[in-house]
Amino acid sequence: MRLRWLIAAALLLTPAFAQGAQGAEVKLFASGALKEAYLELIPDFEKASGHKVTVAWSSTTDIQKRIAAGEIHDLVILGNNGTEALIRDGKLVAGTKAVFARSGIYIALRAGAPRPDIGSAEALKKTLLAAKSVGYSEGASGTYLVGMFQKLGIYDQVKAKAAIGKANEPIGEMVVAGQAEIGFHQLSELLPVKGIDIIGPLPAELQYLTVFSGALHSAAPQKDAATDLIKFLTAPAAAERIKRHGLEPGG
Repeated sequence: MRLRWLIAAALLLTPAFAQGAQGAEVKLFASGALKEAYLELIPDFEKASGHKVTVAWSSTTDIQKRIAAGEIHDLVILGNNGTEALIRDGKLVAGTKAVFARSGIYIALRAGAPRPDIGSAEALKKTLLAAKSVGYSEGASGTYLVGMFQKLGIYDQVKAKAAIGKANEPIGEMVVAGQAEIGFHQLSELLPVKGIDIIGPLPAELQYLTVFSGALHSAAPQKDAATDLIKFLTAPAAAERIKRHGLEPGG
């Protein structure tokens, strides 16, 4: 299986690329929601291309803030609203934009804890009001959840007992540590955490799929190699691994 993957990966790289940019260092700045999947994918890109990928992980909110402030990376991937804002500001190149993955928001408790009803919007509302503490991130999922709490009419109550994760702080680990009785995060960021039970997604009428998109930085020093990385990460050959980590492939 791995040999077939490497062959497929190598075929993604054009002869012109292989001859023209050997040994480039590609700097990727990406949402932590993609981390586990990309930790598998990137080494194969490096083997197939001869290039090195240096990655910084953070939340959508933090990535957008740092790129807007002048930080430069070759390829930047974050929640779609952040991508669009950075394109409007001229920080990212519109013509290179690609969708890399989509992810729904799931709910977690400490392993073995009694499972509350989350099967409908009304049931979830009651569960949130009864919870002692509620964890969510400052990133793309957290931005949506704030609006959801407002829609449900419980924002003030939830805010008073909220445990908000900073950039690179998994909400699942906050649940394990007892900082949050119930936690919300992208499925891809909950799956690697040990000591939690993922009890399901948001109710269908409340669910939100975060679209993770990205583009080349307008000042990227390694545009050609970064362009090939985009092709690699969005190719059909990458879809199986992306799905394995709780994400839906982009496109």
